[in-house]
Amino acid sequence: MATRSRRPERRQEPLSRERIVATAVELLDTVGERGLTFRALAERLSTGPGAIYWHITGKAELLAAATDAVVAAAVTVDPADPADSPEDAVRAVALGLFDATEAHPWLATQLATQLSRTPWGTVAPRIFESLGRQVRAMGVPEADWFTASSALMHYILGAAGQNAANSAGAAPSGRDVDRDEFLDTVSTAWEGLDPDEYPFTRAVADQVRGHDDREQFLSGITLVLAGITALHRPGR
Repeated sequence: MATRSRRPERRQEPLSRERIVATAVELLDTVGERGLTFRALAERLSTGPGAIYWHITGKAELLAAATDAVVAAAVTVDPADPADSPEDAVRAVALGLFDATEAHPWLATQLATQLSRTPWGTVAPRIFESLGRQVRAMGVPEADWFTASSALMHYILGAAGQNAANSAGAAPSGRDVDRDEFLDTVSTAWEGLDPDEYPFTRAVADQVRGHDDREQFLSGITLVLAGITALHRPGR
């Protein structure tokens, strides 16, 4: 009697909310928000749109979940590399968000959307908690926790978002643009401004050339932290 050969079972990774969100982040990074559709997502996941709707109700929820996933990874401090001080922990969180915004071109817009339209969601509390715990550890009086943490969050997201916009604006045609060449163009233009109307801008024009965005960003964090420390010393 001939024996029937057994067909090997095809094992597929089970569809989960986490897998859907991770794939959505990949799509956002490659095709942007307009290219993120449930059809494109279903093709990437080798499933049907109906299976995705079982986990995600719509595009708004999908964008919020993708934003939260990226932010969660950005603000998580590595336990193997603990910060020496609350100030160092703030810098680690700040750099995490700065780098994430640069790595994911869609993130700055989504952060602004999530924080303005749904501040009760997960994104705003996640960022606020990661900064607020360090503000508290710095010894800032409780009455000033909200103001100090807000100042840090606004600077971090504003500066990171502007940096991402600068990177996108430097190459409007989609071609790669040499950063030094771009900064030199800006510096030259500023140096050519009317000296009576723009004396300060002309004076700092040369400092634009060759500056390091991350170092400048961290210098701003140091200024904000110094202000918090000076204004909110315990017992002041």
